[in-house]
Formats: sequence, C-alpha cells, structure tokens
Amino acid sequence: MISIEQITPELTWHLRRAVLYPSMKLFEMEMDEDTYGTHFGAFNDVKLAGVVSLFQTGTDFQFRKLAVDPEYQQKGIGTSLLNYITDHAQKHGGTRIWCNARDTAVGFYLKLGYRSTGELFSKNGFNYEILEKAITPSSNH
Repeated sequence: MISIEQITPELTWHLRRAVLYPSMKLFEMEMDEDTYGTHFGAFNDVKLAGVVSLFQTGTDFQFRKLAVDPEYQQKGIGTSLLNYITDHAQKHGGTRIWCNARDTAVGFYLKLGYRSTGELFSKNGFNYEILEKAITPSSNH
C-alpha cells in the first residue's frame, strides 16, 4: 500500500542522489530553492519509495527531482506522485504544471498527458525538454 505525504527537503536527498545523480555527494542534492518548495514522499509501508519537489510561481507549478527507488519502479509510484501533486496544484489555484524532463523520461510524461514545448537544453551532461500540462484550478481553493 502506497501513501503519499508532505516531507522535509532533507528526506528527498538520498533518493535524488541514488536515482538521478549517483556520482554526486549527498550534500550536493540540496537546492537553494528547496526552502520555497513543497516536497512529497511516496511510502511503501514505512520505506520511502519515491520523492518529488513542487514549486509555485503564481498559477504555475514546476515539479523537480522526481525520483523513484529502482526497487519500486514500473509499479505506478511515479504516476501516483504526479497525480498527487497535480491535485495539490489544482487545489492551490494552478493552471499549469510543468517540468524539465530528462530525454530518457519524456515518453513517461507524454503518456500522462504532458505536452512537448519543443524547448530543449542540456545541463550537467543531461539533455532536457520542457514539458507542460494545462490544469484547471479547483473551485474550492
């Protein structure tokens, strides 16, 4: 049984490193922006199986550093996290959710209704594309 809850930024660092940046040091996982974000963890019982960080600018919500423990990949945890943060964004007046997707993950996001913007860039040896999804704010925010 997977449960999703808000967590502190520090709890995201181990999975960020293990999944996204295995050659980096743990302290390098901290982002200056972490202070301004909302961070979520997907737990399988008590084990942290996935993490994602969400940042709001007006009605735009950017998610970053989505990482799922390799032991739990292909089991719907990434999809569950994205659905959860999309609901969160809608409840907080969001009209767009977006990310800088690694080229290796673009297909995953497209299957979930994200659309390609055609904006490509490279950073730290990785190729990215900006993907976005229009959302409708909940009327009870």
